[in-house]
Amino acid sequence: MGARRKAREYALQALYLVDITPLPMDLAIRGVMKADEIEEKTKEFATILATEAHAHREEIDATIVKYTKNWEMSRMAVLDRNLLRLGAYELIHQLDTPVSVIINEAVEIAKDFSTEDSGKFVNGILDQIKRERKEKHEEEPVK
Repeated sequence: MGARRKAREYALQALYLVDITPLPMDLAIRGVMKADEIEEKTKEFATILATEAHAHREEIDATIVKYTKNWEMSRMAVLDRNLLRLGAYELIHQLDTPVSVIINEAVEIAKDFSTEDSGKFVNGILDQIKRERKEKHEEEPVK
């Protein structure tokens, strides 16, 4: 398993913990990465993903809800909800990562940690959210 994939899994676990407990993000991140020997790059990427996805949660949740028909965030499985948050964060804010990589990684993680149906659900929603990436990127001024 690649380092970035492992980082995504750690970030998902931290987001999950913060969602179901009163734990602050910094403790959740330390907790999920505590037991393993992890390369520094993996730790850094996981920390960025989890921290930033959590920091942009309101914006991300509004984006997700826009594309989920008749599904409130609170009705989604906790793992799926946080995987969508992670994937949506990457799609909208991590412009250096290809869209296909982000969506594929999210679908594979959903299959590994949840159900086959979760993979399809995550794929369908993230496929729609990828439009936000293009819109956001087009709105940004040239530097």
